[in-house]
Amino acid sequence: MRASISIIVGKGSIAHNSRTFVASNVDKDRIKLNHVYIHSNIQDAYHHLFDDALIKYNDKQTRSDRIINDYYEKIRTGKQEKTFHEIIVQVGNKDTMNVLGPNGALAEKILDDYMKSFIERNPNLHVFSAHLHMDEETPHLHIDFIPFTTNSKRGLETRVSLKKALDQQGFKGGSKSQTEMQQWINSEKEKLSTIMLEHGVEWENLETKEQHLSVLDFKKKKRSEEVIALENKVNELQYKIEDIKYDEQIIDKVQNIIEDNTIWNIPDPKNFMSAKSYKNEIIIPFVKKIKESLQFFIRKYIDISKQLREIKNTILPLKMEISELERINDKLYDENRDYRQKFNKLAKIFGKSQLNDLLNTNRIQDNKRKER
Repeated sequence: MRASISIIVGKGSIAHNSRTFVASNVDKDRIKLNHVYIHSNIQDAYHHLFDDALIKYNDKQTRSDRIINDYYEKIRTGKQEKTFHEIIVQVGNKDTMNVLGPNGALAEKILDDYMKSFIERNPNLHVFSAHLHMDEETPHLHIDFIPFTTNSKRGLETRVSLKKALDQQGFKGGSKSQTEMQQWINSEKEKLSTIMLEHGVEWENLETKEQHLSVLDFKKKKRSEEVIALENKVNELQYKIEDIKYDEQIIDKVQNIIEDNTIWNIPDPKNFMSAKSYKNEIIIPFVKKIKESLQFFIRKYIDISKQLREIKNTILPLKMEISELERINDKLYDENRDYRQKFNKLAKIFGKSQLNDLLNTNRIQDNKRKER
């Protein structure tokens, strides 16, 4: 049996992963089948990883403006590093490894074995959240981690850095197409393929360029590559929709809070407070806070509506293209099978080596005619 491997960078919606928020594509009856490997608070993880280094750093500072009170907030509000990263790992697709199909349990076991060795294999990626979902169409893993480097010569001795974390694990990068992250993902795919083999599943690596493919083999391979790429794109867009729906739930909760009359009670003036002081110290800040909140949620709602519209407009053509490519792929498969049957019949008559020589001669002549 053969199956593809997909490892993509996720957005990192912890509420989705832990099922605090349940999206429309989730089968609620199967949530209990999900695997929860780790589910801890990210800020607790930051304290565990960086508090000792933070104390050492702050003790060395002679200027108060260089003191870091909260390292998590510093990273969250900064622009250099993300607070955490996520990968989504999947074996096969909805056709080959459907969660309700005969291979759903096999995909579950492969991903379970992969996850159990992930932490040991990646000492510089602190996993604080990891979930295997069995309640969607295809089994898949969400792994959320904080990349950190040690013995740093600037800033904290132990600090957040994806590039340095992967460098310490042996991934040096070198080009735009072969960054540390891409090298690491390729390495993880190789590890996953080894685990798949242990379960009798061969990696259908559509990215590998094979030599000596027939024209029909090559066309079929290219169509398969396009299908996988489009399916990955659709998956990414589906996760974005789920994040947007989660944002919409938050807005609904805020709307309920706004409709609660108790928050609109303007504080009474303090004893002996003048009308001017009451206006400047209570009324104006109160109104300003309300305006800022309303402006934020209006902008958020407009942004969500726009994103959702754009994503839905993108997904439909992608699904249509996938359907057409799968149809073409099936046709190429049938043609390829007929071609091989005819080849085998001729090989019995002329001999395989003689037939190959004849075909090669014919190809050379065709190439010469095209060059004229």
